[in-house]
Amino acid sequence: MEFFQTLDAIWGARWPIISGIENTIFISGVSIILGTFLGIVVGLLLTYANLFVRFFVRVYSDFLRGTPVFVLILASFYILSIIGVQLNAFQAGIFALTLFCSSHVGEIVRGALQTIPKGQTEAAKSIGLTFWTTFFSVLLPQALRQILPTWVNTATEIVKASTLLSIIGVVELLLSVQQVISRTYLSLELYFFAGFVFFLINFAIEKAGRFVERKIAIPT
Repeated sequence: MEFFQTLDAIWGARWPIISGIENTIFISGVSIILGTFLGIVVGLLLTYANLFVRFFVRVYSDFLRGTPVFVLILASFYILSIIGVQLNAFQAGIFALTLFCSSHVGEIVRGALQTIPKGQTEAAKSIGLTFWTTFFSVLLPQALRQILPTWVNTATEIVKASTLLSIIGVVELLLSVQQVISRTYLSLELYFFAGFVFFLINFAIEKAGRFVERKIAIPT
């Protein structure tokens, strides 16, 4: 009986819930993509920049990795407005998650690049390859095999961290479910439903990551 009651509640609020799912996927996807590109830049600077630049990038990376996502979200929404940067809740959430993602991806990229022998970079220079050609043609294909498994973990963490955006009023999946709970009082059942949806999203990311990992694996 309770099962059908839960299904009825979900069906009755299907459009707000679908909108919440779409917001969760959009926010997570944009944050992961932007955070990955920014993280690659951070990783390159940590590996190849001069000491002065590496110091400031290291401070950036360590500060963000050591700051709870909850605090980053609040700072992006409230503190930035104080200094004149006006972001709505949606934009502030993406900004915070992008920064958090970039700091972790930067460390992943740095660690992977440092395992590649320096002789390969020197050999690329000796035949006249530019830095970016060397990176995309020589370094990245090798580093990607080490980056991908850890990147998948970071991506799933970003999806889970998106639930915190409800504190600044972003109607993502969790907040939309909480709004349904406030009307139906089916808290346990609807939280289980939300958890299942998050599991499906992260499961899809993991499967996609494993598919790419198999494609780029070195045949044995």
